[in-house]
Amino acid sequence: MTTTIPTIVLVGHGMVGQRFLESLADRGVTGRARVVVLCEEPRPAYDRVRLSSYFSGTTPEQLSVVEPGFMERHGVELRLGDPAVRIDRGGRTVTARSGAVVPYDTLVLATGSYPFVPPVPGKDTTGCFVYRTVEDLLAIEEYTAGATCGAVVGGGLLGLEAAGALKGLGLTTHVVEFAPRLMPVQVDEGGGAALRRTVEDMGVVVHTGVGTREITAGPDGSVAAMRLSDGSSLDTDLVVFSAGVRPRDELARDCGLPVGERGGVVVDERCRTADPHVYAIGECAQAADGRVYGLVAPGYGMALAAAGAIAAATDAERAQSPVFTGADTSTRLKLLGVDVASFGDAHGAAPGSLDVLYSDSRAGVYKKLVVGADGTLLGGVLVGDADAYGTLRPLTGTVPAVPPEQLLLPAGAGAPAAAGPSALPDGAVVCSCHNVTKGAVRAAVAEHACTDVPSVKKCTRAGTGCGSCVRTLAALVDDELAAGGTVVDKGLCGCFAHTRAELHEIVRVGRITSFTRLLDEHGRQEARGGEGCEVCRPTVASLLASLAPAVGASGYVLDGEQAALQDTNDHFLANLQRNGSYSVVPRVPGGEITPEKLIVIGEVARDFGLYTKITGGQRIDLFGARVEQLPKIWARLVDAGFESGHAYGKSLRTVKSCVGSTWCRYGVQDSVRMAIDLELRYRGLRSPHKLKSAVSGCARECAEARGKDFGVIATSNGWNLYVGGNGGADPRHADLLAQDLDDTELVRLIDRFLMFYIRTADRLERTSAWLERIPGGLEHVRDVVVEDSLGLCAELEGLMEQHVAGYRDEWAATLDDPERLSRFVSFVNAPGTPDPTVRFVPERDQVKPDLEILAGPALPVRTLQEASA
Repeated sequence: MTTTIPTIVLVGHGMVGQRFLESLADRGVTGRARVVVLCEEPRPAYDRVRLSSYFSGTTPEQLSVVEPGFMERHGVELRLGDPAVRIDRGGRTVTARSGAVVPYDTLVLATGSYPFVPPVPGKDTTGCFVYRTVEDLLAIEEYTAGATCGAVVGGGLLGLEAAGALKGLGLTTHVVEFAPRLMPVQVDEGGGAALRRTVEDMGVVVHTGVGTREITAGPDGSVAAMRLSDGSSLDTDLVVFSAGVRPRDELARDCGLPVGERGGVVVDERCRTADPHVYAIGECAQAADGRVYGLVAPGYGMALAAAGAIAAATDAERAQSPVFTGADTSTRLKLLGVDVASFGDAHGAAPGSLDVLYSDSRAGVYKKLVVGADGTLLGGVLVGDADAYGTLRPLTGTVPAVPPEQLLLPAGAGAPAAAGPSALPDGAVVCSCHNVTKGAVRAAVAEHACTDVPSVKKCTRAGTGCGSCVRTLAALVDDELAAGGTVVDKGLCGCFAHTRAELHEIVRVGRITSFTRLLDEHGRQEARGGEGCEVCRPTVASLLASLAPAVGASGYVLDGEQAALQDTNDHFLANLQRNGSYSVVPRVPGGEITPEKLIVIGEVARDFGLYTKITGGQRIDLFGARVEQLPKIWARLVDAGFESGHAYGKSLRTVKSCVGSTWCRYGVQDSVRMAIDLELRYRGLRSPHKLKSAVSGCARECAEARGKDFGVIATSNGWNLYVGGNGGADPRHADLLAQDLDDTELVRLIDRFLMFYIRTADRLERTSAWLERIPGGLEHVRDVVVEDSLGLCAELEGLMEQHVAGYRDEWAATLDDPERLSRFVSFVNAPGTPDPTVRFVPERDQVKPDLEILAGPALPVRTLQEASA
């Protein structure tokens, strides 16, 4: 007697289709059934959520979500480039484009969605694209080689990703959104305004409240312009349509399966269609709650429900299988480098709901929580700072243990919130993509011997979807490991198991001069031979720069491999400004400057049409330089005796001063001389974060030294040294480290303090945060740098002496080398062409960027009385 093996046919192989296959394999179905996959694309399933990372160097192969060998291990027949074209429900067969006819016992539709292209005249003109697949991106990349300007139709999630891609390809970029704000589905008016300000600061031109009326072609038949509904026109070389998606349900329609009024194959709670042999999952399906979901997390839930129903051998097993009746549409993304998140009732649609707002337009941050009258957290919107998303989203539907205001305020601006990940109940869902609870994460650590985030990801799948929960996941894993007495992995990132402080010592002792060697010799095994990540590359770049004299490396940050590791501003030794121009900031030690040097700055600003501003750091900033102008500007400044002010680097910025005892009748010490000495000593010192200092000539503190990373205040007996101050977003008064020091003692202690900070701080950690984090705090630092409790002081002083002896101005070194100068162009394929998008308009006898100034929205605030009325 022979037994017929059932055949399961999966039509479509995207992220949801692959999740379905994995669920079948987990349930043992692939071992007792034939599984055939008909895939339209020429490659296996890949991470469409991270599609835009292709433009930052991720290869299509690296985007794959299919584990190597998965298909072979489970006997899955994957047919690439051969989509289904017809379904015969009566005969239970599927016909592929190749003509192959595949019989099925169970058919699963996972055909996803297609990009909606508005029916405007000219939509098929050469130069019009959609933004959906790897092949779309390859076509856009090839076409932009001869383009200078691009427009994106649609300001939603994918539209902003497309805009980021065009901007990254060097194009002037416009976004056209019919709604009155960007991301209208996810964020409210205030969040949309904050997002728009930040996006425009990055040089993207935003048009909201208008639609596309027509795409017009030039003489060669390709895109030349776009006419908008308000009568205006945009000159553009290409158009990317990203105006939403529609379910791909044509196969179901053609074979008579019911579809929703607005599309989507109608399914029940187990994702079964009207035909019991046919299922539909993902974006092509209308779920049991009548909605079509365009996010990956609901698609995964549908994949689990369908696989569970198919795997069930009995009615009892089927009754216990998972169901899909709806999903959380919360989302967190980084669009154009801006963190954006929304969750729950983000728009406050619930009757009687109240809004709790925090907005800082200067920092580009907007946060809103929607709460019920009883204090229940209903939802929220986060723009610019979404770090709290991983904690806030699981709290939705509960009354948090602290007032909602504390959940929004930045650290240091209010009482500390006690609602971190550890405060979540075990039933809280921390990963909405895979519906993983806090309890499941704890169980992975306690019961399945997972000891780090990667192993917990593998065990639970948490953090393997959109990735927005990884920070919360890491905190939960650390808490559970610590509770069990297990040593927590404090590695810098997924590439290095060592902390930044440990890497500092490895580089110093091993005299390592390159990132590649450090990664290959000391990186995690799986990271060796790779290129590192966005965390470790700039961190190691800073370490190599600060230790260059000690290890025999080049101190020039743009030499060889070092150039590829740097943060954005370091690439051109200048700060990038909102319209694509750059600032020029010559060093003015202590704020003291001669009339001759003032004249040079004025002449340079006049001749190059730069905006000039005297800053709070007592120097003169010049704004509006085009990238190709930077060498010419600096040539004149260097000839006049100026050096780089390092405004672009994580290094010493300024040492501010009052006029001191030389001029002021209250001064007791020469603060100007000391400020100049300190600034010239520590100039160019690369550190975990920027460093600021000041010297006040008396206790009146006119230089505001106690708001600096290291500040000096004169006394009648010498100098008092304060450390760990911060006058920025999280103000902190500096603490007194030592008092009544003479000049030599003061410099010696500052040397030790700075080098100990550079040696032990975490990446991007200011001295204020470091001083509060480091075990023992100020007293420990005092023991080390004043009392030499660890015997390190001679070594710390030696490192500083090497820095001082090895310093050379970066711009002087750049001007001396034609090869180094060759990088200062707007377009590598057209070195002599300036960026046409960098424009200015006059204002107050100077210039300003030619960008619309946004006043920001009026945000209505509802009182309790109004809500109850």
